[in-house]
Amino acid sequence: MDASGTEQQCDDWDDFSDSELLDFLCEIESIDSQRAPDSQVNAEPSVYFESPSVSSTSMQNCTEAASRRETVQSDELRGLKRKSLHKDSISPMQHFLKRHLSVSLLCDQSWCEMKTVYSLLKPHVKRNDMQRAEVQMGKDIHLSRELEIQNVVPVDISTREEGEAIKLLNMLHMTQLLGAGECVREFPVFGVLEGVFIMGVIDELRYNLKGELVLNELKTRKHNSMPCSAQDKVNCFQADLYKLLFDGLVRGEVKKEHILFHLKLRSHQVLGAGVRAHAKNIGVHVVTFEDVLDAFLVTMSCSDLPCIDLLQLEYHHQGSRGPIGTRVTHFDEAQLREDLKGYLAYWRGEREPKGVDIEEAWKCRSCLYKQTCSWTKNRSPMADQNVAGGSRNLN
Repeated sequence: MDASGTEQQCDDWDDFSDSELLDFLCEIESIDSQRAPDSQVNAEPSVYFESPSVSSTSMQNCTEAASRRETVQSDELRGLKRKSLHKDSISPMQHFLKRHLSVSLLCDQSWCEMKTVYSLLKPHVKRNDMQRAEVQMGKDIHLSRELEIQNVVPVDISTREEGEAIKLLNMLHMTQLLGAGECVREFPVFGVLEGVFIMGVIDELRYNLKGELVLNELKTRKHNSMPCSAQDKVNCFQADLYKLLFDGLVRGEVKKEHILFHLKLRSHQVLGAGVRAHAKNIGVHVVTFEDVLDAFLVTMSCSDLPCIDLLQLEYHHQGSRGPIGTRVTHFDEAQLREDLKGYLAYWRGEREPKGVDIEEAWKCRSCLYKQTCSWTKNRSPMADQNVAGGSRNLN
């Protein structure tokens, strides 16, 4: 029981766990709410805000810092010049005021980095696209699967610490269920990888008949066929990241200071009666957020939970809601960390964003930002041929 705070066809990569989808929509809602004043409503803003991991104090500081930056003009936005994206030599993490990155955002980046940057510069475009029928259908399928094995109990929260406490308490409860051999769904994971705090949500964890702990990631598709190799590669990257984060939790690699520092949470914040009552219902007696955090970290590191043994991708058709097929993936930690370092180099400001390679220029056909993308405008005629004949690259 979880609590909540009140010719092979190739789809563009937009598969989200329903929890990550909701977090993403909350993030871009916050981004729009932090736009420039009415007098600048027609200007392209240079900075947007991500509120879920920023305290009120740091948000005020970020707002003051943002007011000192110049607004990016439309031609600079279209060109994505380094001088506009890295004003005053700040990194994209600082520019977009991000204290953590989500697994979904990194997967989006692995599909096309330029698309990811434009989605942050123009969040309203991404939000509108998220209203597509197939996206909502995928979200509904995920949610219905979650509710098959657990109920959602509303709990009143009034602070960010209470919201994070609820997540940790839910994880504690699911850890108990998993330890008893039961299946759990929508299991949050997080940790510091290559110096960056990364968060995600695993669709399903369960034991198979061999006693192996299986990570099962549900993917819904509008085409009743297995995905192309490019999309499958992104999905494998997602599952690999989930395993790396989960294994770090059970190994005790996540420390209290990681969570408090990166999420800017107050350890001594007293929790409300509703949160304390929910904690008591699952056998945990707490008063402050630090009490919850300590209980969670001790439970995870001292539990008998193993690292994930098997990674599995389960594809379902959105229209019929029937299964398409299942794929077991190979985990290569060395390759994963190498890829991750490359993606994080952009967020640290060590390099400029880049678009897809010429062999994958066909991805641009369905991109929301193809009319303004500088990478698209500057590509060679050969790349344009790949866009027109993209079906040749889908296998």
